[in-house]
Amino acid sequence: MRFVLYNIRYGTGGGYRLPWSGYLRRTGAHLTDIGSYIKKLKPHIVGLIEVDAGSFRHREQNQADAIAQTLGHYHTYMSKYAEKSLLNRIPVLNRQGNALLTHQNISGRNFHYFDKGIKKLVIELELEDVTIFLVHLALKFRVRHYQLQQLYKMVKDTTKPHIVAGDFNALFGDHEMELFQAAAGLRSANTEALPTFPSWSPKRQLDFILYSRGIEITDFHIPSVTYSDHLPLVCDFEIR
Repeated sequence: MRFVLYNIRYGTGGGYRLPWSGYLRRTGAHLTDIGSYIKKLKPHIVGLIEVDAGSFRHREQNQADAIAQTLGHYHTYMSKYAEKSLLNRIPVLNRQGNALLTHQNISGRNFHYFDKGIKKLVIELELEDVTIFLVHLALKFRVRHYQLQQLYKMVKDTTKPHIVAGDFNALFGDHEMELFQAAAGLRSANTEALPTFPSWSPKRQLDFILYSRGIEITDFHIPSVTYSDHLPLVCDFEIR
């Protein structure tokens, strides 16, 4: 099976060097390019971070749905802010979230929210042979590690082989992940700790695909494409 993880930056494109610049741009042709590129990868499962569910960016259309239609997949989307968050009352921000796409049979889905942080969403998608957790962690170090503690509690009792993936915002290096991975019994598919951000000159490993026992990684690579400010991660695996 092939899993693709991609922070698509709301389809606004990559290459904007100033912090936060470009986030409110319209999608234009960027989303079409992203969808076409992902389709060429022929994934079975896609994890999308920073998806616009229907603001002016993409003509009030859900980007996860648009990409899913390109791939012939189902999609599961949710706002990354908790239901009672004030951010869900602010235009544009209330359309920001994450999504999982797949053509596999879906056995179950759950949406969890961390107690702390602004971005709180964890999507749990159970397929026939594997469970996927998709996350986007906080920028603040202390909040991020509190979230990792909660994430450990969510995944530790998962009975199926599982993948925990997303933008972990590990701004101080992959050693941030060591305690969480050890406690949860997870390994990184990116064994060489290759950087994923920024796409035009990668220096930081912010995006991770972590996997449990029962999963064997057969191939992993990070394509050098600049449709977003993050690079996509492509992981091939088998269930033992």
